[in-house]
Amino acid sequence: MERPYIICRMLTSLDGKIIGDYLEEERTQYFIDEYEKIHERYGCKAWMCGRITMEENFTFGHKLDLTHENISSIPRTDYVATTDAKTYAIAVDPSGKLGWTKNYISEWSENRTEDHIIEVLTELVSDAYLAYLQKIGISYIFGGKEQLDFMIVVQKLKKLFSIDKIMLKGGGVLNGAFLNEGLIDELSLILVPIADGSTNSLTLFEFSSPLPKTRPVNFHLKEIEKLDDGGLWMLQNK
Repeated sequence: MERPYIICRMLTSLDGKIIGDYLEEERTQYFIDEYEKIHERYGCKAWMCGRITMEENFTFGHKLDLTHENISSIPRTDYVATTDAKTYAIAVDPSGKLGWTKNYISEWSENRTEDHIIEVLTELVSDAYLAYLQKIGISYIFGGKEQLDFMIVVQKLKKLFSIDKIMLKGGGVLNGAFLNEGLIDELSLILVPIADGSTNSLTLFEFSSPLPKTRPVNFHLKEIEKLDDGGLWMLQNK
């Protein structure tokens, strides 16, 4: 395979929501803990999230002030800061907005290591942002001029970083883009036994309007495991 094997691993409510008030329910914490334990079972070298998910959970809205930087033009070529990291965190950030302050995401459990950050960009990103990423040692790759071609992205991740398996962790629009391009090989879903009921919360797969929607994608049940307190862990593959 010329690209990594891609597993979409998510936690959802009974009605398919990946965010919402159900996440604040006391009983949901158990399922969040199980979600992290299952991550460790896979032994993936890399995981991927979209900009909004990264901003909400890791950069916390931090904004970079690069307006006064006097930067000469930087070629739109991939920048590989390291190839020997134990694990990688891949941030899909087309316009270069994430306010990283270091080139890794700290380990958050005893079984996790520091994840070297790889930014996925379009060529619309500013020279100042590219210079900043180079300065703090963040790798970046380009996936297109104005919008991302995820087949190109994942092929580069395998070629440049020897990544053979990626855990795709949302959000819904990123999941939808990968589904649309036929790039999801397996679904790993934890189903929380709570119905959220919100009409404006994102679901597992969302499709942004500029992209044409493909035909429905069929998956097949590979394995199912009953969790405590009425939850399920389901594995589906193509």
